[in-house]
Order: sequence, then C-alpha cells, then structure tokens
Amino acid sequence: MEPAPGTDGKETSSDSWYLKGVVHLCERGMTTVPAKYVFPASDRSDGGGAAGPNMELSIIDLSDLHTPNRTAVLRSLGKACEEYGFFQVINHGVSEEVIRDMVDVSKRFFDLPFEERSRYMSSDLNAPVRCGTSFNQNTDRVFCWRDFLKLTYHPLPLVLPHWPTSPTDLREGALSYGRHIRSLFLELVAAVLEALGLDSEAADGVMEELKDGTQVMVANFFPPCPEPNRTLGMPPHSDFGFLTLLHQDGVRGLQIQHQGHWLTVEPLAGALVVNVGDHLEIFSNGRYRSVLHRVLVNPSVVRMSVASIHSFPAGAVVRPAPQVINEANPRRYKDTDFATFLNHLFTRESKDKNFVKSRVLLGPENQEEG
Repeated sequence: MEPAPGTDGKETSSDSWYLKGVVHLCERGMTTVPAKYVFPASDRSDGGGAAGPNMELSIIDLSDLHTPNRTAVLRSLGKACEEYGFFQVINHGVSEEVIRDMVDVSKRFFDLPFEERSRYMSSDLNAPVRCGTSFNQNTDRVFCWRDFLKLTYHPLPLVLPHWPTSPTDLREGALSYGRHIRSLFLELVAAVLEALGLDSEAADGVMEELKDGTQVMVANFFPPCPEPNRTLGMPPHSDFGFLTLLHQDGVRGLQIQHQGHWLTVEPLAGALVVNVGDHLEIFSNGRYRSVLHRVLVNPSVVRMSVASIHSFPAGAVVRPAPQVINEANPRRYKDTDFATFLNHLFTRESKDKNFVKSRVLLGPENQEEG
C-alpha cells in the first residue's frame, strides 16, 4: 500500500493525494500534518479544539414567538443579528430523533470505502451532490482538515435521484432532516423580517421568494488531527446565503470573531446554531452582519456538524430592501446573484469576507469597507 504523504518522511508535489480527502489520508496511517495543511502561524489557533475564551450565544426560545412575549423575542433576535450575527434556537420543533438520524447516517457515509465515497467527488460547484475536502478545493492554497458531503435539497424532484444510495438509509434520513429544517428556516425568516421592520406586505413578498429558494445541506466531518495547532478545520469565512442553520455535536470547535477576538461557541444540547449570511447582510443594508467564523480541530475525537444554507432562488437578484434605505441609511451594497457568487468562488481564493466586501458600494460613506 502506498504510504500517505507525511508517513514516510517525504512530501509529494502532487495534490492528487490531498484531493482524496482527510479521511483517506488518516486511513493510510498519517501521523503528521502534511505541509499542504499547515496554515501560517498568524492564522492558527493557540491550541487544539477549544482554544480561546468560551462564549454562550444568545438563546432564542421559538415557543415564545406564539405567546405575549413575542415582542421581546423579536427584540432579542434583532439584537443578536446586529451584535453577533449568531444565535442559538431552542424549542425549534426539529426532534432529537431527526437530528440523530441525520448525524448517524452522515458518519456512516464517511465510514464507507474510499471507492464508494469517490463516486460523488467532483470539482463542479453546481453538482447536486458533492463529496469533497478542504473549504474550496478548487482554489485553496492551504487545505483545511475537513471532508464534506453536500446535498442540494431544492428543487427536490430534480436532485433526489443523484443523492447517494449508500448507506441505504441516507436518503431517508437526509429527506426528513431537510424537510424539518426547511420549515424551521421559514419560521425563523418570518421573525427576522419582522424584527428588521418590514411591513406585512413587503415581508409576504420576500417569504414567497424564499419558499422557492435554495437549500444546500452540508455534512462536515473533522477527523482527529495529529497536530491540531498547525491547521484548521475550516478557515475564517462568512456564509453566502440568507441564514445558515447548524447542528454541531457536543465537541467544541466552532469559533466566531467578535470585536477582534476569536471566541469558542459552547455547544448547547438540543439547540441549533443560526447565523446571518452575506445575502441577509446585503438585504438588510448592513444592519445585520454576516460574521467571520472558523473551525478548530482536536487530536482525540471526531467532530461532526450539519449545516443547512438557505437563500433566495438561484436566479434571483439580491439587493437591499427598499424599506431599510433612507436618507440616514443610504444604499450600501450592489445587486448580486448566485452566478456572481459562483464566479467569485471559481476565480479567487475564499478568504475572510471578501465576497460581500466586493459587493459594497464605494461611496464616501463606505470607503472603510472597500
């Protein structure tokens, strides 16, 4: 058996090994982190898995939206979107069984032989199913310690025939999870629009668009890393969509940047993490901000997360809502669409918030954003 890079004291100049994924490298007995995965010292964490001060995100109890406390909940929701760009939701209606089944079947997918997983490997960002590695393997100069399975959920009749058939219950588990998460997203976005101050007519129009919007589910798999201080599970980035709904297991690793510091999000059993995406930042004209976040790895245990990224239909134009623009808050962002985002991914390395920054209008009041 051919040794993995790093197990025999030698490195290879070919990326072919790394494109097979971190799981494949670990299966070959790798005991050091290859140079392809080593981040500059300035970009690394100070320790593996749970470095940095812990923080507890704002907790939004969705059951309170249907009580006299609704106004207070909306106020808390708006504050979380403005100040942190992240919050956690409880009493969200997605059962523990639905979440557990999705996580379990995702783990078993990564346990499949490489030959089975490789059937779904592709560099095509438009593929309805993609098994891959790193953050953006097409442009990453340094790879991160992550393998993933991406499943496009909508429009379901067109994409479902392409989903993996192994494990045999993967489709069933992913269908159930996707359906419940989509319903939760629509409930959340209605509350977000109300907190943003949109009137009912404007909010109804946005809701109609989002009901037919994109949804991509991503199962992230972070194997134990022999040298976690030299690499990252995911580099600093913001999410492109409107909202991302994330299940993270009980293993610490998610960090968000707040006031220049990296803070580790303390997992909360039963809660789902929600974060503002670039499209919501643009739509809100910067009132709600997408926030840089990253993932650390650890030397001892697997970490799993499942993200569901939601936004407008692929052909829609995203622009600031007219209701949030006025003389005191002039328009700050250009129109954008999904094709513009894909072109950005294809042509440059994803770094920090460089996509949403590219959509900022460079008027005098926005020069600091350029």
